Amino acid sequence: MSAPTHPRLHPATRAGADSRLPWWALALPTLAFAALLALILNPSDAHAATGDPAITQLFERMQQLISR
Repeated sequence: MSAPTHPRLHPATRAGADSRLPWWALALPTLAFAALLALILNPSDAHAATGDPAITQLFERMQQLISR
């Protein structure tokens, strides 16, 4: 007959592991996603905000590729 085992009161944790994320770990990807979504949905605003023709051509080309 085996001896009874006692359950651990404190679960084992990895040394140095932090399960909480900093605020920016969620905020920055969310902000980037919102900015890209705004560019896709209304690229004419991006054209008006930039005076550089190279950036304007890049946005036009991206819009053409997406609309295909």
